Amino acid sequence: MLFSLPDHPTLYAALLQRSHDYEGRAYVGVTSTGIFCRLTCGARKPKPENCRFYGCVADCLAAGFRACMRCRPLGRLDQTDPAITRLLAQLEVQPMRRWSEADLVQMGLDPSTVRRGFKRHFGATFLQLARQRRVQMGLRALSTGDKVIDAQLTAGFSSPSAFRLAFARLMGQAPGSLKRDAVLKAGCIDTPLGPMLAVADAKVLHLLEFIDRRALRGELARLRSRTGAEVGMGHSEPMAQVKAELVEYFDGKRAQFEVALAEHGSSFERAVWADLRAIPAGQTRSYGAIAAAMGRPGAARAVARANGANQLALVIPCHRVIGSDGALTGYGGGLWRKQRLLEMERKYL
Repeated sequence: MLFSLPDHPTLYAALLQRSHDYEGRAYVGVTSTGIFCRLTCGARKPKPENCRFYGCVADCLAAGFRACMRCRPLGRLDQTDPAITRLLAQLEVQPMRRWSEADLVQMGLDPSTVRRGFKRHFGATFLQLARQRRVQMGLRALSTGDKVIDAQLTAGFSSPSAFRLAFARLMGQAPGSLKRDAVLKAGCIDTPLGPMLAVADAKVLHLLEFIDRRALRGELARLRSRTGAEVGMGHSEPMAQVKAELVEYFDGKRAQFEVALAEHGSSFERAVWADLRAIPAGQTRSYGAIAAAMGRPGAARAVARANGANQLALVIPCHRVIGSDGALTGYGGGLWRKQRLLEMERKYL
C-alpha cells in the first residue's frame, strides 16, 4: 500500500505539537495565507479550518500554495539550520580535526543549541559525528592494508590507546586483533547518507549497516557468534558488487539489489525479510499489513522485532515499514535517514 495520510485531527494535533513523526511525509497548506509548511514549522499555528494536508511538496504546489520562508519545505532538513550546514561543511574540509565545544564557541555558536540540532536531525551530536568520522578514516586505512600506527595517524589520533578505544567501541575489537586472512572481510562504503560498513566472505554479503548505528558493535558480535568466524579488514567480490549497486540505487537507476546475501535469522525472520524485499521502492507497508499478508494478523510486534533484527540495511529495505497511522517509526540508521530514503524512492513510482 502507498502511504496514506492520517485523518485531519491526527495531522492537526501533530502540527500543534510540531511532531517530527510525519517529517517529509505530510505538509500543511494554510488557506488564509496561501503558504505551505512542514508540520514542524515554528510559525504561529493556523486554525484547523484553514489547514489542508498533503502528502508531498508537489501536491502543495499544484494546489497553489507557496513554500514557507521560515521552515523552507523545499530544502533538505540539514539545510534549514545554518549552524548545521556550516559545521558539516567544516567537517568535510577538516575531517581530521579534533573538535571541542570551545571551537564552537570560537565560531560564535552556542554548544547546547548545536547539540540539540544535531541530535534532532542526526541522532548524534556534532562532536560525536566528528569523532566517528575520524575513526572511519582509520577503518578505511586498515581496509586498504595500512598498519595500525599508520591508520591511527590517518585518523588524527595522537594517542594509540585513544585510537584503540575508539575503534573497539565501533568494531567490538582492537585494531591490532584484526587478521588479514580472516574469512569475513570488512570495509567502508561511502554513500550520500553517510559511510556504511560492509562485511562479506568470498561469496555472500553478511552485513551492511551505517557506521554510526549504535547497535553496530552488537551486530558484529552476533555475526561472529553465528558464523564462528573472525572479522578482518579487506575486500571481496560481494563487497564490490554491493558498492556498485549502492551507487546505482542512490543515482535512481536501481530499485532492487542483486548481491547474494547470507541471512542470519530464524525462519520467521527470514520470511519477514523476504516480504520486505517484495515491497516496491516508493511504497510502504505497516507492521500489521505484513503480519496479515503472512497469515499471522496478530504478529505485528513479532514483525517489528524481525524488522529491527535486519543486518542488511537498504538491501533488505526495512526503512519501507511505517506505523499503522502512517508515522515514521524507529529505524536503526536514524529517522532522518528513513525520511530521506522514502523521499528519494518516490521517484520510482
